[in-house]
Amino acid sequence: MDFIPSLAVLLAFSIAILALALTPGPDMTLWISRSLRDGRATALMVLAGTSFGIAIHTMLVAFGISALIVASPTAFTMLKTGGAAYLLWLAVQAIRHGSNFVVKADGEAQASRAGAFVNGLWVNLLNPKVIIFFMTFLPQFVTADDPHVTGKLMFLGLWSIILSLPIGIGIIYGAGILSGWLQNNRKVLRGIDYSFAGIFSIFAVKILMTQSR
Repeated sequence: MDFIPSLAVLLAFSIAILALALTPGPDMTLWISRSLRDGRATALMVLAGTSFGIAIHTMLVAFGISALIVASPTAFTMLKTGGAAYLLWLAVQAIRHGSNFVVKADGEAQASRAGAFVNGLWVNLLNPKVIIFFMTFLPQFVTADDPHVTGKLMFLGLWSIILSLPIGIGIIYGAGILSGWLQNNRKVLRGIDYSFAGIFSIFAVKILMTQSR
C-alpha cells in the first residue's frame, strides 16, 4: 500500500478537492444544463465523461511528472513553484470575476447518451485550465525523492474522482432546485468564491514555505 499517501496529505487533498467540486464552474454548468434539457440519465453520462477525462489527465500527469522527477528534481521543484503561482492566480481570478455559472436549458434535446459521454470527456480533455490545474496541483502532494511517486499521483487523481462523483450525482438530481437557487443567490456564489480563493491561497503559501527550507 505504498501508493497511499499519509493521512495528513490525504486529508488536505480531500478538503481541496471537495472545495473544487462544490465550486460552480464549466462542469457543474454542463451537468445542470443537460439534466434540465435532456434528463438525468443523459446528464449522468456527461458526468461519466468528465470523470473519465480526469482519469486520463491523472495518467498523463502521473507518468509525465514521474519522468520529470527522474530527469531533474530541480525542474520538478520549478514546476511546483509555478503551480503555487498558478493557484494564487486562480484565487485572484475567483475574487475578481466570480463563479462561472450561467445555465441555459433551452434548445433541442440531445438524447444520445454516447454523445453526452463524449461531450463531457472533451470538455475536460480540451480545457487548458484543467490540464494546467492537474499539472500543477497534484505534484504538491508528493515529494521529489519519493520512490512511489507514480502510484501516489495515480491514487490521488482517482481519489479525486471518487470524492467528486457523489457531489456530481447530487447536483444532477437536484438540478432544477440548485440552478434556480444559485442564480437567485449571487451572494452565496460570492461566498463560495472567497472560500475557494482562501483554500487555494493556503495551499500555494504552503508549497512556497516548504521549498524555502
